Amino acid sequence: MTNQVLRGGRRPGGTAGPLFVAPFMVLFLLLFLAPLAYAAYISLFQERLIGGTAFVGLDNYVTAVKDPLLREGVLRVATFFVVQVPLMLVLALLFALALDSGLLRLARVIRLGIFVPYAVPSVVATLMWGYLYGPDFGPFAQLSEKLDLPAWHFLSDGWMLGSLANIVTWEFVGYNMIILYAALRTIPDELYEAAALDGAGSWRIAWSIKIPALRPALMLTLLFSVIGSFQLFNEPKLLQSIAPDVIDSSYTANLYAYTLAFTGQQVNYAAAVSFLLGLVIVVVSYAVLLTANRRRTS
Repeated sequence: MTNQVLRGGRRPGGTAGPLFVAPFMVLFLLLFLAPLAYAAYISLFQERLIGGTAFVGLDNYVTAVKDPLLREGVLRVATFFVVQVPLMLVLALLFALALDSGLLRLARVIRLGIFVPYAVPSVVATLMWGYLYGPDFGPFAQLSEKLDLPAWHFLSDGWMLGSLANIVTWEFVGYNMIILYAALRTIPDELYEAAALDGAGSWRIAWSIKIPALRPALMLTLLFSVIGSFQLFNEPKLLQSIAPDVIDSSYTANLYAYTLAFTGQQVNYAAAVSFLLGLVIVVVSYAVLLTANRRRTS
């Protein structure tokens, strides 16, 4: 025992943990905390034609709260979240349950096929769907023309949010399915055996055992979806070039902040808008967690 303890009471390798963690902490500080602190700092200033940069305190935040373009963008992505996320998670849950049932042939091939869209970069996926949605050369438009049917205007104002939801669902169903499927594989087989002895069928086992056991994983996917929905950017940004009359520079809150910073050169105001968007994400995530915890305890 005394041979394994170094002087001062420390065991061998006592500094290995901090040394392994140090690279991550340095990168976390330099690439996350430092830019975040700098953005918070510049959000308190304002560039003026006369007088240069001036300290304005929380004026940028007050202006952002009153900005109708920002409110419309946040409301639009909130609508997107309410419609798209439940559909995506239900599909991911159904696919995970089907794969876990063991009744599907070529389950590995099916699992890979569902997951592959997530491996496709969002830029490529949006360009592909933008071509499919195209009113002139897209296959849907050409098929409608050959069948003498009215063309579906997927990129119109009334359909744009649904078209974006379809793209995001196609991209992330496989990702959420893998999370749920991995959680299903951790359920002990003894529970299934006990349920089978009690006469429970496949549907009863799925409803009474599998879905309740998936609540933590479902909550995790829901939180990821909250963050992703309110940060919606790539898809509307790329479709903006195809449908500029529908998607403007403030279509989503994230796109609005980007436009302010890199097109309007309003970096200080863009930083304030970004922090308010982050606050909205935190509030919505907390509300989701609070609602889920109340349902679980009730």
